[in-house]
Amino acid sequence: MRRALFLSGMVCALLFCGCDSTPAQTPQKAPSPQKAPSPQEARGEELKPKTPQRAPRKGRAYLRPDAERVVAIGDLHGDFHATQQVFRLVGAADTKGHWKGGKLVVVQTGDQLDRGDGEKEILAYLERLESEARRAGGRVYVLNGNHETMNALGDYRYVTPHGFEAFQSSSPASPLALRAGPKVRRRAEAFLPGGEQALRMAKRPLILQVGETLFAHGGVLPQHIEYGVDKLNTESQNWLAGRRGMPPSAITDPNGPLWARHFGAAVLSPETCRLLEQTLQMSGAKRLVIGHTVQRRGLNAACDEKVFRIDVGLSHYYGDGPIQALEISQGRTRVLTSDRQEP
Repeated sequence: MRRALFLSGMVCALLFCGCDSTPAQTPQKAPSPQKAPSPQEARGEELKPKTPQRAPRKGRAYLRPDAERVVAIGDLHGDFHATQQVFRLVGAADTKGHWKGGKLVVVQTGDQLDRGDGEKEILAYLERLESEARRAGGRVYVLNGNHETMNALGDYRYVTPHGFEAFQSSSPASPLALRAGPKVRRRAEAFLPGGEQALRMAKRPLILQVGETLFAHGGVLPQHIEYGVDKLNTESQNWLAGRRGMPPSAITDPNGPLWARHFGAAVLSPETCRLLEQTLQMSGAKRLVIGHTVQRRGLNAACDEKVFRIDVGLSHYYGDGPIQALEISQGRTRVLTSDRQEP
């Protein structure tokens, strides 16, 4: 009950207090939990799950078949120009924004929203490519990141002024937006649970596995596998669709799949690598691919290439980081890079 009241109060405060539409310049933080994790817990060193057991490979909705070529793209954060460049880099889209990847599989690990003005264009672009790829025998899988669910919670700290103007007509509009202030009303109608954009996000998972590669925005821990990935995905999807009143803990937990930073640090301890190994053993995967934590040195791997960190800060907000993506083909990985082009 205390958790429900806390979350309810958080959403109401953000939506209805007449918040400033200017995005904050301070680093983002996860919603405060009832009890903050210790530094050791934040690094994953005190998380001691039960003895890992390999999950059965049959009957897992979050598991997708492997493909000859899979590419992973990290955080986009409202930079439509950079988004187009990275999709062209991996051979997924042509210069007119249409699918050209054939049977290629693309996984985008979340955070399409916030920090930039190109959100609406990015969402339309991804939706078109998803449809065209499916017809061609390929796939585009788009995950939800913490910034998608922040918007569904009514947290608009990182929305640009243009971002409040862009989503002017939403059908259906979220019924939760009726009490939203005038500055945020249109965005609330689109992104609060049951709204037009929230319903689109409700089709996406938090965690996905393609062949032997596990994907998430922030990270996957043994307790997530133990709890049930399909259950995590379904609970979040039901909330976004407006079929449950309060967000599941996976959406707001600092150690949840959207917020966890255990595997994003520049240097990972042996204990953290062992935690990752437990996750992989339990899921039957060989590697984990994550975004969320900006890698200032570019796309890189850790723990003997068992985790790949692909958030390279490519959006303009982060100073126009490199245009990079991860390619996985026949069990081998490589970093794809192209020169940044001027808008």
